[in-house]
Amino acid sequence: MQRPTVLPRMPAQLVSLSKKLYCYCIAIISTVKADHLFICAMPTVEFTALLALAAAMSFSPGPNTTLSTALAANQGLRHAMRFVCAVPVGWSVLLLLSAGGLGAAVVAVPALRWGIKAVGIGYLVWLAWKLSQSAQLGQADAARMNVGFWQGAALQFVNIKAWLLALTIVAGWIVGRDDSLQRLAVVLPVMAVFALSSNLLYAAAGALLRHWLARGRRLLWFNRAMGCVLVATAAWMVRA
Repeated sequence: MQRPTVLPRMPAQLVSLSKKLYCYCIAIISTVKADHLFICAMPTVEFTALLALAAAMSFSPGPNTTLSTALAANQGLRHAMRFVCAVPVGWSVLLLLSAGGLGAAVVAVPALRWGIKAVGIGYLVWLAWKLSQSAQLGQADAARMNVGFWQGAALQFVNIKAWLLALTIVAGWIVGRDDSLQRLAVVLPVMAVFALSSNLLYAAAGALLRHWLARGRRLLWFNRAMGCVLVATAAWMVRA
């Protein structure tokens, strides 16, 4: 009879990792004085579920990761870092607003929801068209696709997917709990770290492809493929 493979042990390893991350977050949000020490009572299983959701939503292809890859491939990792750093900042503000009740209003008011969708869809389609016109390294400059820090932060607010994710997290992990503020103090840095790391990873991949894409018409077709991903995201937003 063969011995069990390593695969069954993976969930236990994931739980162990989540415990370490959980303790790290608790250390961050705990005050220095013992009499003011507070500990969030989020169970380890619940924290593990948060990590799974954050990983699935952050590392799956979307407008943020697509733009991070495209910017780094066209203009280098240094230029893309402005957008990469803007994503967790914009997302953190969005999560705070959702926790304060604005997210529920966005979903409850059809006109507001469709207004956000329309702006987001139009912006993504415009970026896709600009990106598809870039055929040379560095050509996606201010005249073509200037997506900096403030544009990256603002993109989070016109992305209906980001609003729905924020509402899911607020409803599932924060609202209606006695320790909601402590939970928010745990959830916020976790989601920000995942947003930063995922976009940084995609940007690094784009930067690694930079020299390979410089040959022939590879960059043009790469940019067109990235543009198609943005258009597909916009189409999904219509049905969301």
